[in-house]
Amino acid sequence: MKMKGLLDKIKSKSCIIEIFGLGYVGFPLAVKLSFVGFKIIGIDVNAERISRLKNNELQDSEELLKEKFIECRKENLTLSEESKESKLAKIGIICVPTPIPDINISSDIYVRKAVKNFLNNAKEGDCLILESSVEVGTTESMQKLIEDKGFKIGVNFGLSFCPERIDPSNKEWGIENIPRIIYSSDDVTFEISKEIYNNVNGGNLIRVESPKVAEVVKSFENAFRLVNISLVNELAILCDNLGINVKSVIDAAATKPFGFMPHYPGAGAGGHCIPKDPRFLLESAKKFQTNFDTIENALSINVKMPKYISNSIENSIKKLGLKKSILVSGLSYKTNVEDMRDSASFKIINELITNGFEVFGYDPYFKKEVTKKYLIENNLKEMNFSRVDNLDEEVLKKISCICIVQHHDISRQRIDEIYQNSKIPLIYDCQNKIRKDPDSKTILNCLGN
Repeated sequence: MKMKGLLDKIKSKSCIIEIFGLGYVGFPLAVKLSFVGFKIIGIDVNAERISRLKNNELQDSEELLKEKFIECRKENLTLSEESKESKLAKIGIICVPTPIPDINISSDIYVRKAVKNFLNNAKEGDCLILESSVEVGTTESMQKLIEDKGFKIGVNFGLSFCPERIDPSNKEWGIENIPRIIYSSDDVTFEISKEIYNNVNGGNLIRVESPKVAEVVKSFENAFRLVNISLVNELAILCDNLGINVKSVIDAAATKPFGFMPHYPGAGAGGHCIPKDPRFLLESAKKFQTNFDTIENALSINVKMPKYISNSIENSIKKLGLKKSILVSGLSYKTNVEDMRDSASFKIINELITNGFEVFGYDPYFKKEVTKKYLIENNLKEMNFSRVDNLDEEVLKKISCICIVQHHDISRQRIDEIYQNSKIPLIYDCQNKIRKDPDSKTILNCLGN
């Protein structure tokens, strides 16, 4: 009966939804749900982020939602650093990050803190939905936390795991149309979750039978991407040695109408998901004294790509007799986003510096005021390169080579001008996207020839 009551209150929007974590997942979700009339409390332990949002200062990835965000803050969206007590029925949605586990930290540390925060003010009839990518067994651990508070899952408290599927800058697939998989503790909790996500992606939820299935699905999705990215990067290395173009190989293979999905080479997978989530499957395998060799090998290949690229550039510089001065362009982990987390660019810079290069870095999305954040996200103690604000003539005079790691749309035209007008001796394209121009005097080397 308690859970049925929550379902009715969600339908009438006479409840409160607390969203924990206002990053790439939680922020758009908070705006989306508050805009359709839900009372939302957006919670983040990062005081600077809360302060920034209260001042309506948004990052590039948030700018498209600025108008809706400001409108929602007038009535439906409240910002806080912690959960709030309320007499109204509440739903908690957990969208906090999950670190790679090691001897010093567990993968569920932030999820556990968020769940405990919610439970401090929870009551019978409330519900929790986990969206964070988690290690196998985490949902069941959170169920135990809930039951330790005296609640009965599926009777007077609901629990779902609906892992996020966000692909920043993807213009075709966004929060509104991506199908989601979900585990729910009981039928009513599933209906509660579906009613909420009806306002997010039309309620397109595929229910699975256990939390472990849902957890493995999420990790396996990103393991699939990691393995294929690593596969195509090894192919690119082979094509370099064979003297053929990897893109020609992939494009030709992609004409097969079945059994093949094209992936293209790059400096290696970065960001918060692809290099991390597959490790959760490794951790699960270790608990059974087994290996997951495919993932282990893929991770190993991913790690070696920055060194391979750095060495390739150094060989070209030596062959051409150029000074060891280089600009790395595109510092974020992905095209057309400002997210610098675990970016291959910073790893390439480290390798180039080890090889004695003077290194400059350029990214139109790089914000000087959050440099400290970028350093933390890439395990750096200090900035080890000279950041430049543009690719003007004065900058080009200082360097022999541009290494393009990410082709951002807003800098693509300038890169093309530099190449076509032979403004620099050498360009190394990690994504093999620049079309070779026989009239250019700039030497163009690409990963995969």
